[in-house]
Amino acid sequence: MHQSYEGLDRPGGFSRVRLLSPLSHRDYRLLLGGMTVSLLGDGLFLVALAWQVYSLSNTPTAMATIGIAMTIPTVTCLLIGGAVSDRYDRRLVMLVADVVRGLLLAGLAALAVTGSLRLWHLLVAVVFYGAATAFFNPASDALVPQLLPEDALAQANSLDQLIRPLALRLAGPAVGGGLVGAVGTGWAFGLDAASFAVSIGALVLMSSRPVVSGAAAADAGRVSGEIRAGLRYVRAHAWLWATLVSAAIAYLLFMGPTEVLLPFIVKNKLADGAGDLGLVFAAGGLGSLACALAVGQLGLPRRSLTFMYLVWTVATLAVAGYGLAGGLLGLMVASVLFNTMETAGTIAWATVKQRHVPAGLLGRVSSLDWLISIGLLPLSYALCGPVSDALGVRTTLVGAGVLGAAVTFAPLLIRSVRQMDGTPVRAEHAPLPATP
Repeated sequence: MHQSYEGLDRPGGFSRVRLLSPLSHRDYRLLLGGMTVSLLGDGLFLVALAWQVYSLSNTPTAMATIGIAMTIPTVTCLLIGGAVSDRYDRRLVMLVADVVRGLLLAGLAALAVTGSLRLWHLLVAVVFYGAATAFFNPASDALVPQLLPEDALAQANSLDQLIRPLALRLAGPAVGGGLVGAVGTGWAFGLDAASFAVSIGALVLMSSRPVVSGAAAADAGRVSGEIRAGLRYVRAHAWLWATLVSAAIAYLLFMGPTEVLLPFIVKNKLADGAGDLGLVFAAGGLGSLACALAVGQLGLPRRSLTFMYLVWTVATLAVAGYGLAGGLLGLMVASVLFNTMETAGTIAWATVKQRHVPAGLLGRVSSLDWLISIGLLPLSYALCGPVSDALGVRTTLVGAGVLGAAVTFAPLLIRSVRQMDGTPVRAEHAPLPATP
């Protein structure tokens, strides 16, 4: 059974348990180290991909098409990825996914450096990249509780949210903007490919930890049966299905406009181009960094789920700030607010899942989390172009933020969701021993 997290949730709880304590575990150090380098590369990729697409075709529709091409394979493969991560060694699942993505980035780098890269090359690459991500993300989410004792999970979530924005949203985009401006997108793609090689090396050095699912043993003979067990579990818990449905609708409203229209505004309205886009991303990274440090020091409120919905509502409202901003400073402020609140909610959500979802179902629940949350993203990207053409770029962003915030807050109107906060931990999360 779970140990109590009450000590961590009380003011000062994290001061008694150091934020860096998970790093005393060798395999977690390797996982975090490889992830950090890979996230730096992905930060480069965020800037390089957007800039490459708009260089080849300077229309929001082109960027939306790339987003659709990446998300549809992810959505399609997530349920299989979750079942696979609950059945096989999650480390090996992540390893294969990283090999595929690293090779794809190396190919894009070669094409870009030689001047041969075309939009269809990007489309093909992101299709397979998205499919590989569908296997990596559930396995990564479910692996952490195998590597750490229960009393280190909350610290690990804060540490993850400390490093992730630092690498993905701050350092990576800042370097990426300068690199793309100085030598082009090819070198940024190449460095991202190299970062996957580092992640692969870290995973190889980790101990093997095969998964033996204790959940739904009667269905364990088939992947389809394991998927059904995960679906039944989510359907039976309002706090899960309400959060996922809310996220799906909110992401439909604001994710496409944010991903497509923010780079468009920067490229066409600001003078410094790729450098300004890097600064906007980096400002958000600083906000996330400060938030993770604060949560790591102060801990989460007792009613973590309510806290999560409230901060995510504020984060979604910040999307409207992108549409209201009159220049670079305004865009940076909106980015800080969005990413700070998003990070706080993400730490709370990860911790709540790890507390209450059984270990043998965590991969499948994580895959459903990813699937339902992003399932409507292709439609969000598809609608973004025509909606922004009809309403205007800024009006689209403001509307997306306001409507998305209302949807994000809605689960708190469900009584059983509000009652979920403070309930005893029911899941079992004993870390599995490493295979010699």
